[in-house]
Order: sequence, then C-alpha cells, then structure tokens
Amino acid sequence: MLEGTRERRVRTGGIELCVAELGDPGRPTVVLVHGYPDSKEVWSEVAPRLADRFHVVLYDVRGHGRSTAPRPLRGGFTLEKLTDDFLAVADAVSPDRPVHLVGHDWGSVQGWEFVTAARAKGRVASFTSMSGPSLDHFGHWIGRLAKRPTPRRIGQLLGQGARSWYVYLLHTPVVPELAWRGPLGKCWPGILRRLEKVPGGDYPTSSLSADAAHGAWLYRDNVRARLRRPRPDAYAHAPVQLVTPLHDPFLSERLYDELERWVPRLTRRTLPAGHWIPRTRPDRVAALIDDFVTSVEGGTASVDGGATSVEDGVPEAPVAAGAYADRFAGQLVLVTGAGSGIGRATALAFAGAGARVVAVDRDAGAAARTAELCLRAGATRAWAQTADVSDEQAMDKLAATVAAEYGVVDVLVNNAGIGLAGSFLDTAPEDWRKVLDVNLWGVIHGCRLFGGQMTARGQGGHIVNVASAAAYQPSRALPAYSTSKAAVLMLSQCLRAELAGQGIGVTAVCPGFVNTGITSAARFAGVDAEEEKRRRRRSARLYGLRNYPPEKVADAILRAVARDRAVVPVTPEARAMYALSRFTPRVMRAVARLKPPL
Repeated sequence: MLEGTRERRVRTGGIELCVAELGDPGRPTVVLVHGYPDSKEVWSEVAPRLADRFHVVLYDVRGHGRSTAPRPLRGGFTLEKLTDDFLAVADAVSPDRPVHLVGHDWGSVQGWEFVTAARAKGRVASFTSMSGPSLDHFGHWIGRLAKRPTPRRIGQLLGQGARSWYVYLLHTPVVPELAWRGPLGKCWPGILRRLEKVPGGDYPTSSLSADAAHGAWLYRDNVRARLRRPRPDAYAHAPVQLVTPLHDPFLSERLYDELERWVPRLTRRTLPAGHWIPRTRPDRVAALIDDFVTSVEGGTASVDGGATSVEDGVPEAPVAAGAYADRFAGQLVLVTGAGSGIGRATALAFAGAGARVVAVDRDAGAAARTAELCLRAGATRAWAQTADVSDEQAMDKLAATVAAEYGVVDVLVNNAGIGLAGSFLDTAPEDWRKVLDVNLWGVIHGCRLFGGQMTARGQGGHIVNVASAAAYQPSRALPAYSTSKAAVLMLSQCLRAELAGQGIGVTAVCPGFVNTGITSAARFAGVDAEEEKRRRRRSARLYGLRNYPPEKVADAILRAVARDRAVVPVTPEARAMYALSRFTPRVMRAVARLKPPL
C-alpha cells in the first residue's frame, strides 16, 4: 500500500476493487489508472507529487494488485466491464464532479474507452494518455494504411507489427500464464531495470506473476475484436493530453497520426524517455498532469517556493502552445543571468513552451520580475532565486535548494556573464580574475552541480552554455573576455563527450552582437572613468544599431536543445566567423589585427 493513502473497497460486477486516495477530497479529483503488468503501485512516485494540489485516486484494475479477479477469467476483462469499474470508482470518490483521468499503457487504452463511451460523458473532465492508444483509433489507422498501400504505409504497418510482437504471444493459450508464473515473473524486475533503468529495488507490485497472468485476458478479450471492428464514432468528449515517449520500444509515434480527427481538444506532449515514464520520469509526468488539469480547471498558476513568491494579479495560465511546447512542457528549466537580456528572453521562451522555470540572477528584483513574466508567457510554475554564479558556496546552496524544492533540473542554461574590453597589457590581474570567475567558473559551478544531479538521476537532460562568437574569433580588444568564452566552448565540447553515455546533451551557444544590457555594465581596462563611460555609450549605440534581439538567441537555444546540437553560432556574423575559423583561420587572424571601432 502506498504510504499515507486512505484505502477503500468498491464493489462492482461481482468483484472488489482496491482504491487508494491521497490529498483533500474537496479539490479536483485525479484518477490514475495503471497498465500491464503493473498495479497501482506504479504511480508511487507520481501520486505524492500531485497530492498537495489535487484529490488523487488510484485503483488496482480487476485481477491486479489487491483487487479481486472475475470468474471465469475469459470475458471478464472486456472494455465494457472495465468501463463499469471506472464509473463505479468515479461515483464513489467524486459523486458530484467529473474526474480528471490519467492512464498509462493499458490504463491509457482503458482511458480512451472511458473518454469516448457515451455513458461516461460528463464523468470525465480531462484525460491524459501515456503509452497506450485507443484500440478504435488503432483499428482505423490500420484500415487507412491497408486500404491504400504504398511502400511508406506498408513500412509503417510492418514497423508497428514488429513492435507488437508480445501481443501475439499473449494471445496464445496457457503459454503466457506459465511464463509469468515461472521464469519470466522472477526475471521481470531485472529485465525492466536493464531495459529502461527503472530506479529503486524490486518492481513495485506485490503479486506480479498472478497480475500478469490475469492481465493476458486484457489482450485476448479486446484487441482482435476491436481492431477488426473499430467503433465509427469514437470521438473524445473531454479535452485530451497525449504524452508520447520518444523512445518507446512498443509503440510507434505514427499511431497517433490524424488523432485530431477524433479529439477536437487535443494537446500533444513528448518526453525523451522510454515506455515506463511513471517510474522513470515521475517528476515530468506529475508536472504535465498538474499543468493540464490546472488549465482545464481554469485555475491560476503561481510563482511559489524559493526566495521570492509572486502570486497576486497573475492571469490564468493557458496550456502551453508555443514553439516546442510538445517537447518542453512540464520540464524544469533553470536559467542563470535571467534578470535581463538573453537570460530573460530564454526563460520566457521556455515558459512559452510550458516549462517550469527557475530564474536565477544576482539581482533579486530582476529575477522576481522574470519569474512573473514567465507565468504570463505560459509557465505553470516559475520561481525566482538569487545567486552569484561566481560564488561556489552560493551555487552549492542554490543547487541543494532547487533539488529539494523543485526537483532535478531537466535543462540548465548557464547564461550569466560580464563583459571586459581592453588590451592584454592594460588588463589587470584582478580584472582577469573577475571575468573568469563569472564567465568560466560560473559555468563550471553550474555544470558540476546540476550536471551531477542529472547524472545521479540517470534519466538524461541538457546543459546549454552561452559562450560567444568571441570564443573562436580572436580580438586584440577582448583578450580576457574571448579567453573566458573560448574556455566555455572547449568545456562544453569536453562535457558533451563525457556525458553522452548518460543521455545528457551539452550545447555551446555562440551569439555575435546582440542588443542586450551587457554593454552598459561592461568594463574597459586601461582607461579612466570618463573614457569608460564614453566607450560604454558608443558600444551601446553600435549594438543598438545592429539591433539583433535576444529573443532570437532564445529561439536558437530551444531549437538547439530539441535537436541536441553541439555548437550553435547564432547571428549572421557569428556564423560567418565560425566558418572562417574552421576553413580559413589565417583570415581570422588577419581580422584580429584590425583596430577595433571603440
């Protein structure tokens, strides 16, 4: 039994269902339905993450966990009887309000039945589907491809057919039962850990062999009959969120082609993970459920936790529909130097894609403002944290706070940086230390701390280090700044090689001249205060005339993470200089000798 749950028994159709509840029954009810060969325990890491905001209900599907099995087994697991079970549970736990349904694997297959069956209309407020298609939609998909066969369509059919090899075995008499009650049942926890790196000890079910043997009838009672004669009116009567794991070995993404035909209110999300995401990515799964249910309920989002809380006056948060919303919705993204410029634009871009954002800046007010703007841009959650990236102890504290209060970061953007111009001989040692402390050591601290957390979690992630075109473009005017950014570029490429085996991508983003506030705070070595002010004004004017907006850099960062790019020059001059550095370095060195305009 899940720790802290309230348990009850619900009788329906001659069986007893074991139902567990967490959270306040006065809040919106979220019903979690497990798949095969699982029990409700598969939600053990998801349910507690939702319980502070929702009334969370889990139940063992008939014949699984602590629910009783029908007798006889044959014909006892039809989708019609499973719908009876769901309605009985919904009536027991939320008699006066529709419930938000979440299904994984066969729980999702059942969920599609519930959200399309006429007799369940009005009892489902929303449906989140993970790793399980509607058998009706699957049947229509097969029929559509088979009706007009082309090499591409035949390839899709054969590809899904190969992925579904286990379905054929489960239709054979007796063999699945003998396998599950014999060696397969004993080996399954180890197989699952090797297959998808499921964390923890034993697989979370108390009666795996019996559950899996009973569950074979889910396939036998439903699959062939429904695929041969799919319902022509299987339209969803509630909003649906489709969460598609990108590395699912059992289900092709093509299964969900033209799903909009059946689901008028469809939100698509993807996860760079395998099939068992409730176990491998409970943080992301909970965040996606939270985001979707909150949007359907029409509730307001909030900035909470951390050093700054901003709640009043924030409009309702819509379901994220911006660029890459299917990829980043629900992900936890941390951006340093988020108080302005590229950092703020990047935080807002991830917020627009539905990510949860931690905005970090040494200016507490600027960080809080960015967090508030993130909510307006579409983030369900946003937090503001204050830290100086050059301070090792401050970064240690930040990493511990973020992990404890928000979870492990999925995307880290090391953006904080300062500018320093002036010849090498005019640059004092203390100037070197300051620029290296922020531009290089700030990145090192972020990569070491948050990258270490990603590695320990074992479920991948991405690190973005904002370097500069100055990293590969030598300049007589920027020796300290260029050196710091060149080090960031090389660090990024070294880390990319080291962390690739952990599923963690590393990207170095190299902008050229971008219209941000960095010029107003840049240092100019070897000149007096009046001359430094003059040069700041002149450089700010030149950057303003160039007028390349930080939002374009932010877009490039999201695109780079989604495509797992290694080095990304952003502006036209950055791309041109990158090409010269690779193919004609002599020209680059000649350009470096030119006297700068400042």
